[in-house]
Amino acid sequence: MKRLKPVLLFLAILFGFALQMGAAHARDIQTAIFAGGCFWCVEADFDKVKGVVETTSGYTGGTTVNPTYKQVTRGGTGHYESVRIRFDADVISYRQLVDIFWRTVDPLDAGGQFCDRGDSYRTAVFVTKAQRADAEASKAAADQTISGHIVTPIVAVGKFYPAEDYHQNYYLGENRVLTRFGYISQAKAYKNYRKGCGRDARVRQIWGSAAPFAGS
Repeated sequence: MKRLKPVLLFLAILFGFALQMGAAHARDIQTAIFAGGCFWCVEADFDKVKGVVETTSGYTGGTTVNPTYKQVTRGGTGHYESVRIRFDADVISYRQLVDIFWRTVDPLDAGGQFCDRGDSYRTAVFVTKAQRADAEASKAAADQTISGHIVTPIVAVGKFYPAEDYHQNYYLGENRVLTRFGYISQAKAYKNYRKGCGRDARVRQIWGSAAPFAGS
């Protein structure tokens, strides 16, 4: 028993040290939600941002419970195609994410984004009370850097509904789909869609060299 006590004491100290190290390295994971037109594109853009740990395509801003893609794009649900972004606030701040967001969309367009028209493709920044001041300040600063005025609303966050599985990471998908370009992978279909929709060309037109992902 005498020999056992020092061993137990050592193990207790080691366990306590491990807990302290774990707490010291715990990440401050927070959430942002943006609507920027086609959620495939928003997800693809923000997956490139250092500090972003997860992106999820989905729907928010409306009243329909558990909406489907067909319901949202058909209209009448009030929902926007949107992306929930989980990020490490020790690496990138919420304000920095909003600053990036403006420069990935056409915030002058109130009727959709690029070739995608209709309410579900409108832009919006969905905020908590704690996020609103940063979002408003970011919007005001961005508005001073471009011709025209930003029409993207800043909206109180509500229930977020993840989209169907096949929409998640669509831009990386290897499943084959039939398109006007033939029977090709989701990844190739995404690239063709993004180029054909004129997203990057329009973003470059508005933001110039400040557009972080246009053409990437």
